[in-house]
Amino acid sequence: MAEFEKFMKLALQEAGRARDGGEVPVGAVVVLKGKVIGRGFNRTVGWCDPSAHAEIVALRRAAKRLHNHRLAGCDLVVSLEPCAMCLGAAIQARVSRIVFGAADPQAGAVSSLGRIPFVKMNHRPEIWKGILGSACGQVLKDFFKARRRKPSS
Repeated sequence: MAEFEKFMKLALQEAGRARDGGEVPVGAVVVLKGKVIGRGFNRTVGWCDPSAHAEIVALRRAAKRLHNHRLAGCDLVVSLEPCAMCLGAAIQARVSRIVFGAADPQAGAVSSLGRIPFVKMNHRPEIWKGILGSACGQVLKDFFKARRRKPSS
């Protein structure tokens, strides 16, 4: 558990980079044998890319680093519960474990909205939830609170 808190803190640093760039503050890291091999934060606005979620960015970077689209033995650590797209990407990449901080009651596909049925899938990652969940959730609350206070132009 403590090991994943360390990596969740790194995911939170990535979330801070997203926030500083005006993006929804979500960050992710991909870990293999205790080492970070991919990092990412939300880039959907900056890259004009609806698929540029933190998890996708981190998975792409990890796959590039390993020169392999399969990330077997890797853990995906993300500050917010993955959506259906990101969960699907993690499954396709064959990550061993998905670790997330804050639940996402609106779009979370791992547990909040009911887990995507794994019945017919060849790969089922292990799921760990709530790691530094309060801190991860607070980053999002603070971001949206500040956004609501800003007058729209």
